[in-house]
Amino acid sequence: MNPLLSPFDTAPFSKIKNEHFKPAFLQAMEDARAEINAITANSEAPTFENTIETLEFSGQQLDRISSVFFNLNSAETNEEIQKIAQEVSPLLSEFGNDITLNEALFIRIKSVYEQKDTLNLSVEQNTLLDKRYKSFSRNGANLSKDKKQRLREIDAESSKLKLKFGENVLAETNKYQKHITNDADLEGLPDGAKEAAAQLAKAKGKDSGWMLTLDYPSYIPFMKYAENRELRKELSLAFGSKSFKGDELDNQEIVLKIANLRHERANLLGYKTHAHFVLEERMAETPEKVHSFLNELLEKAKPAAEREFKQLEDFAKDLDGIDQLQKWDGSYYSEKLKQKLFSLDDEQLKPYFKLENVIDGVFQVAEKLFGLQFEEVSDIDTYHKEVKTYRVYDLEKNFISVFYADFHPRAGKRAGAWMTSFKSQWKKDGENVRPHISNVCNFTPSTKTKPSLLTFNEVTTLFHEFGHGLHGMLANTTYPSLSGTSVYWDFVELPSQVMENWCYEKEALELFAKHYETDEVIPMELVQKIKESATFQEGMATLRQLSFGLLDMSWHGADPTNITDVKVHETKAFAGTNLYPDTPETCMSTAFAHIFQGGYSSGYYSYKWAEVLDADAFAYFKEKGIFNKEVATKFKEHVLSKGGTEKPMVLYKRFRGAEPKVEALLERAGLL
Repeated sequence: MNPLLSPFDTAPFSKIKNEHFKPAFLQAMEDARAEINAITANSEAPTFENTIETLEFSGQQLDRISSVFFNLNSAETNEEIQKIAQEVSPLLSEFGNDITLNEALFIRIKSVYEQKDTLNLSVEQNTLLDKRYKSFSRNGANLSKDKKQRLREIDAESSKLKLKFGENVLAETNKYQKHITNDADLEGLPDGAKEAAAQLAKAKGKDSGWMLTLDYPSYIPFMKYAENRELRKELSLAFGSKSFKGDELDNQEIVLKIANLRHERANLLGYKTHAHFVLEERMAETPEKVHSFLNELLEKAKPAAEREFKQLEDFAKDLDGIDQLQKWDGSYYSEKLKQKLFSLDDEQLKPYFKLENVIDGVFQVAEKLFGLQFEEVSDIDTYHKEVKTYRVYDLEKNFISVFYADFHPRAGKRAGAWMTSFKSQWKKDGENVRPHISNVCNFTPSTKTKPSLLTFNEVTTLFHEFGHGLHGMLANTTYPSLSGTSVYWDFVELPSQVMENWCYEKEALELFAKHYETDEVIPMELVQKIKESATFQEGMATLRQLSFGLLDMSWHGADPTNITDVKVHETKAFAGTNLYPDTPETCMSTAFAHIFQGGYSSGYYSYKWAEVLDADAFAYFKEKGIFNKEVATKFKEHVLSKGGTEKPMVLYKRFRGAEPKVEALLERAGLL
């Protein structure tokens, strides 16, 4: 019996074998098609209930199987799973097109949509109807037959290219291994990082020495602390040239193809560019607004960034006689300068951030703000022994959510950190079906002598992903497609980014920042230094984020058909934001997974956009007290629980009483 085709609540990971996936996908697609056919064959006149609602709750088995499979493909993949992904992705894309290009279905939806003003729908029903109609019209339902066929071809090809892009980047990341045998090459590297590198060398079958890779927990400490400039250069160039070597893992052709297919698709649907298509469903609304937002911030941040860069250049010159600061010098000298200015480094902070304590801390913050309680349990199946599982309750002991936490790097796990869900939240037949939410990160693992101690950056990452997690856990909507993080893309980062603010507050840090050996609470002068250093090189950091946003818009906000050279195009896009000399052998676009593999195309600006929202929102907490119940309840009721049921600006104004102001961000960043 295929465990994926039997009804299940939490995912039955231990029973699932790779060979179960493809048959399960095929069967679930067939079942979902039958559900769609039942809607179109209904002889009754189309109504909201028999068409829109029935469609909303169709294909749930397929959704569950997809979420289990694609989460594994990110967090615990292997060649077999990747091969299945290549096989089922075009089938799923085709299935999605079969629905959105189903004329009989669209006629019923359009019929309901055209009488929406007379139907007396709730706000959420109205949003669902609007979203459903647009999901058809924005995917070609109003197109002629030959154009529909071309759309299908574009979508099938795009889904394969995106997967190939990601596989190439992962393969490039895994391919680079630097075995170090001379202790002197690791001069400056903290003991914890050295021990982790020695452990990695053993795991990779070496009898002695240390192993460096391009995975963040290995790469970042080396770039930040290692004195060996030549080795830093080698690692930096390896990292920056991922899938840009003209070999079988090269992504240049793939990037050009994806950009052109997206542009062609947008044109088919009547939009000027891919960005015009995407932004219609975002808070930002148009590419013009995104450009003016990015340029306004650029204008404010650039003078500060140039001052900071000059300071860094002078510092490196005085310290080591460096004439020309290069990209592989940035982290290293920034860290040294930061230590000089604030006498603060990550190694000083890490003992206060034992992973278990930070997890406990984020749970306490969630309890104080939103009345949640987390109970670790061992009776929920997981896909790897490192995954922790929790049941979440409110203060009245009502069940809220299942929560999975997976924190350390492994060979089958992609880099970075993300939140995802194995099951959405919805209400049906009088039952409020609760969600299953997961946070996946790549934090420094424990070693023989030390527990997992997080850098401060990793602490903020944990809080960030947990903010997304809360958005999923506290969902309280009727329809699954409007639940949790199913919101406009440039609104989705608000709950995550706002949570990071608690990491800088004395009241919150006292709950969990305790020395792993002595249990001593983090000294307040360190907290003060964390706060002061938070705006250190903020101009440079802002410029970097803006450069990524501008690169994204350069690929998607204009006609890409004349771009023939990926690197030349990228260099132009970066022209206004460059501080370091260019390195000809590196290219960001070929490994820019956010926009070419993930869902951030025409949306990378949303990180900064959400920072404006989060700075403005947290200013409200600061004003009333960071654990103020009234503000927290408003945030929970109007933002976290509402999902995508209404336009984000409406929800935000209900919480805050006004639109967000860019000044809150500039002030917090010290850029005013």
